[in-house]
Amino acid sequence: MKKLFRSTFMYCGKRYERTSTVSKEEADKKAEKHKRDLEDGLVGISKKMRVKAWAREWLEVYKKPGITEKSYRNYKRYIDKVIIPQIGELRLIEVTDVHLQKLMNSRAGKSYSDLKHLRDTVKAIFRKARESRLINYDPAEFLILPQYTKGKRRSLTDFEREHFLRVAEQHPSGLMFLMMYYCGLRPGERDALDWRHIDFIRHRIKIEKAVESGTTNIKAPKTAAGVREVPIPDELYHKLLERRGDPFSPVFAQSTTGRRHTETSRAKSWKSIIKALDDSMGAKWGKVKAKDGKMRLKKIVSVIAPDLVPYCLRHTYCTDLQRKGVPLKTASYLMGHATIAITADIYTHITEDMLNEAAQKIGASSSVTDQSQSHKTA
Repeated sequence: MKKLFRSTFMYCGKRYERTSTVSKEEADKKAEKHKRDLEDGLVGISKKMRVKAWAREWLEVYKKPGITEKSYRNYKRYIDKVIIPQIGELRLIEVTDVHLQKLMNSRAGKSYSDLKHLRDTVKAIFRKARESRLINYDPAEFLILPQYTKGKRRSLTDFEREHFLRVAEQHPSGLMFLMMYYCGLRPGERDALDWRHIDFIRHRIKIEKAVESGTTNIKAPKTAAGVREVPIPDELYHKLLERRGDPFSPVFAQSTTGRRHTETSRAKSWKSIIKALDDSMGAKWGKVKAKDGKMRLKKIVSVIAPDLVPYCLRHTYCTDLQRKGVPLKTASYLMGHATIAITADIYTHITEDMLNEAAQKIGASSSVTDQSQSHKTA
């Protein structure tokens, strides 16, 4: 049996030991390194541990077991890219509300969603540190958001709509996105559809499941309002009827595997649609000299708006409901919104057609008034 060499030391009233089967010197080196790590707050749970160690501990112990892989990656991104670079070397007991507010202020100008998620992450990290009695007060309790940009999802412009419908008609993945355009489904709701959810007799789609964001798991929608039935317009009905499959097979599947779409394959499908849409709308191509010295054809001017995302199709559906005079309460049901206020926010958007219609009515009203006044004068 090999001899075991031991080296011990005391830190904060606690005895630590490190061992080696090679030599006493190696055991001493291990003990010395561990003591330095304890002093630097890199190991162990204590008041003196550094923010970077606690943030990672919090993520792995308290968050990871109960969240999706996508949520885990988002939390990790905020910790690794924002929190650690700015306050990671501070010890927990050194962090003040000023440190954290400066961290938030450094992200001023970002989107409302980005800043809110960052603040929620910071608050959760320090709230748990307070609950674990690692700090005496919570420096994140009263964090405020700095100035932010709050973008709104938009509907398609008339020009985009014209070219989207043209491209989607011919594109292999077109039907996937026409489902969002004509029925207002969320991407996860669309991807969870089996053919049994399409009622070809009543011209209805029953939405009762959704693919969980960032995973391939199919579960109930986030809210009860997500469970609903949506009418199928004739423009979409005949396309679905032509592709009708087995009741328990997915309506939209990968062309290569036949399996339900993944996050990656969905993104590739949209990227392909965007490429075709860009060309249809007038993207400019030209010959560019490649690294090998040869001239090759390359897109040099794109005409696609950077905020054109799949959700614009769902937003267009809601705007079209408004344009067609569908009552707000009905539209809220069809959209699967948890509250009518969400739908109302979209219904307040004024379209060009609405402005033109208002202008015509104002013009007609003025004309009648003018005629009436002229008659009185005569």
